[in-house]
Amino acid sequence: MTENKKIPTIEFAPGCFDNFEGTQEELDTLIKEIKEMFEGKTKEEIESMSNVVDLEELAMDESVSDEEFERIANIIFEDPSQRKLQ
Repeated sequence: MTENKKIPTIEFAPGCFDNFEGTQEELDTLIKEIKEMFEGKTKEEIESMSNVVDLEELAMDESVSDEEFERIANIIFEDPSQRKLQ
């Protein structure tokens, strides 16, 4: 029996790159790299590529600013139903 696994699609919400600081060429390259990274992969394959974020360790990391830490923590604790990326 063949197992049919749904392949996720990558959709960028309008405005998700509004704060991107770079040229249009750099943005196009970034979008292409993101799509290639996940293209054709199942949910399980994508999950296997992920890393666990330890907030305590991240808070102690001197290379991460307070603003960046707050942004990351907000992303982690936000309501997934409110996310625009799918």
